[in-house]
Amino acid sequence: MHQAMLLLILDTIKMNFSTEESFYKYYLGISLKEWDEWKKGKAALSGDAMQKVKGLFSDYEWMLMQKVAEQAVFFPEKRHYVVPEYRRLKTMIAKKWIELPICSVELVSKVDQQNMKELINLKISLQYGEWGYDDILNFTMPAHISKTIEGSNKGLLEWVSKDLTDIYVENHNESKE
Repeated sequence: MHQAMLLLILDTIKMNFSTEESFYKYYLGISLKEWDEWKKGKAALSGDAMQKVKGLFSDYEWMLMQKVAEQAVFFPEKRHYVVPEYRRLKTMIAKKWIELPICSVELVSKVDQQNMKELINLKISLQYGEWGYDDILNFTMPAHISKTIEGSNKGLLEWVSKDLTDIYVENHNESKE
């Protein structure tokens, strides 16, 4: 697996689970050794485990992740910026989608059951009227962001249009420190 894809997967794990350990141990049900071997590209995950990894992403996000990783192959200088670039592109696409009449936006609170980490999931989707073919972008963020949205004079769509990029990319930068 290309290093860029691994970085994107690890970032998504960090946003959705309290620790990497809770992901591989409880969600995938594998050992640290198996996890490390997979990350190093020395072993494959079972089909079931790999489906769970892929399940962290919508089909659209998985496709976008591959495009960003491919850019990192062609342009080596981009290898250091794959996560912020992926996040930036997701927000740029979301802003375009919300202008379309077939777009829906949903804000859902959730809790990581292993470590009681409170999160919100902003789900933006294009609905084509055919079951299973919607395009979806998910933005998982700390729960305190919902208070920012609720406290804003803006509606949810306007908040997505004006503030999502700053919050989503800023959240990435904070989680790196």
